[in-house]
Amino acid sequence: MAEIEIRLPKMGESVTEATITNWLKEVGDTVEMDEPLVEVATDKVDNELPSEAEGVLVKKLYEVDDVVQVGDVIAVISTDGDAAAPTTESAPAKVEVAVEAEVVAAVAAPVNGTTVDLPKSGGNGRFYSPLVRSIAKTEGISLEQLEAIQGSGENNRVTKKDILNFLENGGGTAAVAPAKEVAKAAPAKATAPAKAAIHTPDVPIYEGDEVIEMDRMRKLIADHMVMSVQTSPHVTSYVEADVTNLVMWRNKIKNSFLEKEGEKMTFTPIFMEAIIKAIKDFPGVNVSVSGNNIIKRKDINLGMATALPSGNLIVPVIKKADTLNLVGLAKSVNDLANRARGNKLGSDDISGGTYTVTNVGTFGNVMGTPIINQPQVAILALGAIRKIPAVIETPQGDTIGIRHKMFLSHSYDHRVVDGALGGMFVKRVADYLEQFDINREL
Repeated sequence: MAEIEIRLPKMGESVTEATITNWLKEVGDTVEMDEPLVEVATDKVDNELPSEAEGVLVKKLYEVDDVVQVGDVIAVISTDGDAAAPTTESAPAKVEVAVEAEVVAAVAAPVNGTTVDLPKSGGNGRFYSPLVRSIAKTEGISLEQLEAIQGSGENNRVTKKDILNFLENGGGTAAVAPAKEVAKAAPAKATAPAKAAIHTPDVPIYEGDEVIEMDRMRKLIADHMVMSVQTSPHVTSYVEADVTNLVMWRNKIKNSFLEKEGEKMTFTPIFMEAIIKAIKDFPGVNVSVSGNNIIKRKDINLGMATALPSGNLIVPVIKKADTLNLVGLAKSVNDLANRARGNKLGSDDISGGTYTVTNVGTFGNVMGTPIINQPQVAILALGAIRKIPAVIETPQGDTIGIRHKMFLSHSYDHRVVDGALGGMFVKRVADYLEQFDINREL
């Protein structure tokens, strides 16, 4: 019987794992080539994964809510049409070495300042997902303790909720295994000491309070934001720009542009044009950091933070934005924004960004301190455009007039972007906006 392993494919730059959200086929079902097999979610987008083979689904190696690493086998399809009815196998349960049962007490327990990786399955054959094993390792939960947890998942599987409940009830911090048990254990590769877990304080709940669990996307966004702040030392520089000419020009051409192109000319593509020019002047903000190496990006792929109707955030990307004129930028901005709000973005639409722009002015905010969208090193927040009194310099002397002004807030990774570069970049963006030609032709 020929069997084809279905693996979790790469789904965009920096995406290393995904969560199984829904199986579209059950064990024993016939599957056609390219027919949707399973729904998965990353911190960027939801996807249906098509089958890479035609046959019968004989194994599902992960269940709903399990976290899977890119490249892991998630299912097995038999290409033999006469295959016998398969047995459900929700997860791999391989015994790596014969002495594994003897190692149970020592696995994940601190030994001489190091920890030992937890196996995917224990002596009872129950599978533990990468997420559960990661939490157990960080919190010092031994495999013996893990196997004692009553799982709420299919086949008594331990879920993230189960292990967090175990910790909340006083579990974790496993004791050091007896020396004779460690001596019996099979040789295991020791890892560096796990970082101390950051414990948030207990939050009191008062009468009348409502407790709302975060949805999946909000949890992923929260994790991504915390990771970004832990990765990059953030610095923010601010510049105020006089965009009066830009505003007057847009007001003058917006109706004719809509009639001619069938598209709205918003402020966003005009801002992006100035940002692209400034990135060309200061390419040091269009980089990523990999260990001790700086990766200088060839293309300028602009991410545009977009609020969804749910209140969550997504960042579609305009690829090779530096090759587009203002009309092309306007059409790309409108297309991505519309598809984002309709939940019609694909994984390619949200991957590959090299610099991100977020428009906090949309919500009436004057300025903000945006968090870097990893693995990028900088992000620009656009504040609200306001009419304010300002000093105007003229050949006849200074005067007071009403001008349209806005703040630009530039957050950058101080590991590789110093204050001079970060500050000069955002000032250059402001200069391009202020120098906008009010008589410009499209």
